[in-house]
Amino acid sequence: MTRMLAAVAMGRVAPDLVITGARVLSTYTERIHRQREVWIKGGRIAAVKPAGTFKQSKLGGARVYDAQGGILAPGLVDPHVHIESSMMTACAFAEAALLNGTTTVFCDSHEIGNVCDVAGIEWMLEDARCAPLSIFLTVPSTVPATNARLETAGGDLTPAKIGGIFDRWPEAAALGEKMDYIPVALGDKRSHAILAEALKRGRPVCGHIYGREFVAAGAASGISDTHEAIDREISNDFLENGVWVFLRGGNPQTPWHSLPQAIKAVTELGASSKRVCVCTDDRDADDLFLFGMDWVVRQAVAAGLPTSTAWSMGSLHPATRYAMDGDFGGLAPARRADVVLLNDALEVQNTWYGGELVVKNRRITPVLDRALSRRYRYPRAAYATVKLPRRVTLTPSLPTKKVTANVIRLVPPGIVTARDRVVLPPAASWSEHFARRNLCFLTVVERHGKNGGVGFGLLRDFGLQHGAVASSVGHDAHNIVIAGTNEQDMQVALATVKAMHGGVCAVRGGKVLGSVALPVAGLLSDQRAPVVAKQTTALKRAWAKLGCTVPYMGFNLLPLSVIPELRLTDKGLVDVLAMRVVPLYE
Repeated sequence: MTRMLAAVAMGRVAPDLVITGARVLSTYTERIHRQREVWIKGGRIAAVKPAGTFKQSKLGGARVYDAQGGILAPGLVDPHVHIESSMMTACAFAEAALLNGTTTVFCDSHEIGNVCDVAGIEWMLEDARCAPLSIFLTVPSTVPATNARLETAGGDLTPAKIGGIFDRWPEAAALGEKMDYIPVALGDKRSHAILAEALKRGRPVCGHIYGREFVAAGAASGISDTHEAIDREISNDFLENGVWVFLRGGNPQTPWHSLPQAIKAVTELGASSKRVCVCTDDRDADDLFLFGMDWVVRQAVAAGLPTSTAWSMGSLHPATRYAMDGDFGGLAPARRADVVLLNDALEVQNTWYGGELVVKNRRITPVLDRALSRRYRYPRAAYATVKLPRRVTLTPSLPTKKVTANVIRLVPPGIVTARDRVVLPPAASWSEHFARRNLCFLTVVERHGKNGGVGFGLLRDFGLQHGAVASSVGHDAHNIVIAGTNEQDMQVALATVKAMHGGVCAVRGGKVLGSVALPVAGLLSDQRAPVVAKQTTALKRAWAKLGCTVPYMGFNLLPLSVIPELRLTDKGLVDVLAMRVVPLYE
């Protein structure tokens, strides 16, 4: 291949494709060059030359595409994403990603690992191999997120299992986000044994750290990137400790938009951007179309970065972080011909994936449509992961005497929670407590068929006035999480999730207002991206109609027992700082 590329670069052999009449964004020098053309052979870039060079040569036989003065840039590289959050399979995810100019992703599939152990991760990898997208795995590092004393998960990725994934799958590029950052800082043996499996193989380790006091200990443990820099101070701390920072941009109405504050380490404190990337982290189906990596890059520009720097943070920098910049992240000889055509607003018009035109004029081409139609089929076992007890009560007993309740209070934008101690005097019904204190029920039901456990809690400031919502995507064990104002609607919500073999729904007065079926591991739809996006939009309308103040992706985090302060699992309320179960009533 190198001989062929050299021959094309020297003009001895014709390229397969020439994209001419363009401005070329160089991520290597962070400049935009006018009047250039890109020569492509065998899915790789052979050369970038002055516009018109091919026409003046005596070569023939190449396809020529006139970019008409648009900007050519390398395809975007997302350094941290959860495909499962899109509620789509990898093959379906590829459609929305390519429309947004993303050609390479590094995904952490701990969601399906928590449900189906190694088998689920390997199903996802097989799915990824069928997808028209370069997908690499950051091997899930924290499955389950906490120990069995605090929650029940379907999977248990031991250090040995993680090492086996690294050894069997060349796509396993790094160790995924180490979410149990407090045990890491405290020297937990299992946590560090998992770190060792990556470090001894020379794989990078991805991080997940809240709190400046944990930054140095995480870096000392081998963690070398983070997507959880939520403000300029902690972002600056990470960079000073040698940790790559992935600026997370997302729908501003969700908790996934920390970029505007974290980027100030560069724009206000003067830190270099050389070890800074942008990422998406979590996207649901319709937000994936609206707030892709290209949108995140534009947010970096809006925050004050030069265009070429911002695009480099979404392409070359992530590729360099994973030592793959010889293949991805730039328009230069020998690199994969993953190319996007942009207008002056940095909006993606065309995408070439390995030299094939897969998006043209913001629409998928027949080439991509055929590829998306040949998607991976998950095995039957993937459709049988919601295993519930026959009968289960979903609401706690009404106290007959004065008690103090441990209540989960939402803290905007909804990732971190607080622990409120609320006095509940005797009352005739729960509705008396709810109306005065803006409370509702929160319940988690174990769904892996292991013990049928149910955890009861109370949720504050969720805004739900009547009805119930439920999801089988309760992070990180992915048990079923339900919020509601009454037993009847909560039972309908649970029955709906069970009938769909997993999913998300909103219910009021016994009627399902909106739902998305997620039959693959209770996490993924098996439909094409536009179908899932349409269902998701309808679900969001129903969610808003019930008054919920936190979107369902934020709601899914309420059982995530590694983020302070108080969470609910199937084992009960978890005091995250103490890593112990506490009672609902004191």
